[in-house]
Amino acid sequence: MTFSDYAARGKNAWWRYLVASVVGFLGGMVVVSLALYAAMAAHWAPANLTEEIKLPVHPLVFFPATGLIFGGLALGFVAAARLIQGKRFGDIVGRWRWRDFCWGAGLWLAVSGVTALIDFAIHPRGFTVTASAETWGLAIAALFGLAIQTFAEEFIFRGYLTQGLLLATRRPLAAALLSGAMFGALHIPNGTPQAIEATAFGIVTAMIAIRTGGIAFSYGVHIVNNLFGALVVVSADDVFKGAPGLFAQKGAQLVGWDAGFQVVALAIALWVAIRMMRLD
Repeated sequence: MTFSDYAARGKNAWWRYLVASVVGFLGGMVVVSLALYAAMAAHWAPANLTEEIKLPVHPLVFFPATGLIFGGLALGFVAAARLIQGKRFGDIVGRWRWRDFCWGAGLWLAVSGVTALIDFAIHPRGFTVTASAETWGLAIAALFGLAIQTFAEEFIFRGYLTQGLLLATRRPLAAALLSGAMFGALHIPNGTPQAIEATAFGIVTAMIAIRTGGIAFSYGVHIVNNLFGALVVVSADDVFKGAPGLFAQKGAQLVGWDAGFQVVALAIALWVAIRMMRLD
């Protein structure tokens, strides 16, 4: 089945997509807010939890809370799509193959490693070893929280929204461009370079989802991308700055190079996905 076939399931009038998106977002935020405040009231979380979740330097709070927030949003969209559009979870995920996930994860692990090695060769003084006893806790917390966060983003953006845009435009490229622009817009608070990278990332991963028929490949790419940045090489210019990862990197002068290399790597990822489809 194609991604369009999965998208066509359920009730797809434009107003249903609009209502389901609003209900899914608001419903998810209500659930998240209640869960966070219940955790604080029961003393399962620090009283200043709303501030702690903004600080990656406290990974045992930041990453589980991140997973809770994004997990709540995903559940909101799952429920809204089911109730308002009659869409099942699997309809939005599309074709799931662990082979696709492993290809995406393995490819992006190689890309992230090569990028870090080139950055080190260009500016070795920008790297410092920051591994400590806290790194083990970070690894567990980040794996838990980011596995949920990245899946939620793939489910909502590369699954639900991309499917809706594909039905509306009937053109894969147009759907991917619009989906990527929306994803990039949400990253504007993180700075212009990250917003540009997120836009390119969103466009290509949406195309990959369309080409492979599901979000498995793009989820593999996304989870490795975030885990590497939170655990292996933590950039001072990234949203995870301050996390006690294996290495810390300061290199504002390399931001442009890294962004350019990532665009090339995304093009390679898209080629691999297309090639995989031809081999099926």
